[in-house]
Amino acid sequence: MAKKVVIIGSGIAGLSTAIRLANSGYDVTVYEANEYFGGKISWIKQDGYQWGFGASLLTLPHLIDELFEACGKNPADYYRYHRLDPVTRYFFSDGTLIDAHADIHHFAQEIATKTADTAPTILAYLAQIKRNFELTATTFLQKSLHKIRTYLSREALSIALFSPTRLGLFRSIHKKNSTFFKDPKTIQLFDRYATYNGSNPFRAPSILNLIAHPEFNDGAYILEDGMPSLTEALVKLAKELCVQLIANAPVQKILTENNVAKGVVVNGKEVYCDIVVSNMDITFTYQQLLKQHAIPKKIIKQEKSSSAMIFYWGMSRTFEELDVHNIIFGSDYAEEFRRLEVGEMSDDPTIYIFVSAKINKNHAKPNGENWFVLLNVPHNSGQDWVNIANKYQQKAQEKISQILGIDIAPYIETAVVNDPISIEKITRSHAGALYGSSSNKMMSAFQRHPNFSRKIKHLYFCGGSVHPGGGVPICILSGKITAQLIVESN
Repeated sequence: MAKKVVIIGSGIAGLSTAIRLANSGYDVTVYEANEYFGGKISWIKQDGYQWGFGASLLTLPHLIDELFEACGKNPADYYRYHRLDPVTRYFFSDGTLIDAHADIHHFAQEIATKTADTAPTILAYLAQIKRNFELTATTFLQKSLHKIRTYLSREALSIALFSPTRLGLFRSIHKKNSTFFKDPKTIQLFDRYATYNGSNPFRAPSILNLIAHPEFNDGAYILEDGMPSLTEALVKLAKELCVQLIANAPVQKILTENNVAKGVVVNGKEVYCDIVVSNMDITFTYQQLLKQHAIPKKIIKQEKSSSAMIFYWGMSRTFEELDVHNIIFGSDYAEEFRRLEVGEMSDDPTIYIFVSAKINKNHAKPNGENWFVLLNVPHNSGQDWVNIANKYQQKAQEKISQILGIDIAPYIETAVVNDPISIEKITRSHAGALYGSSSNKMMSAFQRHPNFSRKIKHLYFCGGSVHPGGGVPICILSGKITAQLIVESN
């Protein structure tokens, strides 16, 4: 008889785990507290406009394809994506506009034209982060960092030949970039990639510069029907593999006996199984579902990642000045992150604008656009988010209007707002921290919670708050690691 697995939460990592286990012959049930599946990768719809709740840029799509192919499926039968060019349009406070082209040589020439840095310098930098990614990715992203066999692999031994200095563990992202580049605009552009895992470029180790590698060297992509179409594809595949997906089913407790996971309590009913996997934020998992067990001290002490203030605006006209992905930088990046570190926000924040209607016109009303406007904010520590949202929505409108040379306020036909409190409520991300813990310390990667419990047998974890971290492709890998651990141990 197939072993029964209960997965708590249907985020990308939870669905990835469910699919791999079902494909390996397990009897899998996924319980989701919300009325929809996908966690942060879901739809918001209002007044003829629609937006993805969260992630918008897709990198490393082969990792998603691999999941479908492992189940004998053709990915093209489930979703379609294409490469973007340009990837992102950058607006700087001095009026400079830089398009990050998909072709690295074209991009390097763009930088050389708009800044004091040369094309060969850009290409050398991209080659370096490519080498670092290829050196470390297999060990750090595709294997458990909490099993001794990982460190005995050929890949790990190759990493060991490099000194911590050469790997970039002792310098911050900003210091490394400041050494490599001359122009503050180039430095700011590459410093930005620390925010991809909710970290601070002035503190996070420079090895994390490799975050930019997939986007520049391998390409950035967009799902033609929107990022939530990935959730729909995963749900379809899971159902084809006989995974039971149950919505409106909040789990209240993980049942244990003699430090062995035995099942869950869902909607007040005890459900027994052989294996439990939590795709819920690791802090909430311990605080809410494992109250009978002590919370690991490392979890409490870990520094939380940043959160986001997101304005979803339905615009009644189109704006040719914007591309699909856009960044409007603040004038003082160091001050912006200094304020975030103390739970505050800069008076001149960097703004990210994503407009999927430029690819799929069905995401907005005719002749309109759906703007996803994101500001990095601190995780929730008791701030007055209602007043902050009102203040920064106005600031964002003023700043964007100044950049575009037109008052955008009259064209905002409808609006939705998400802040750290609503993000926590909807996604169960503790304090609204989008990536669980930050990566601001040299050993942060090793301090993330493992994909299994050291004290409770048959209890496993997946998702952005555990190894290897957040982001769509990384959560796909989190599910892969967790499923492999289960198959190997059971």
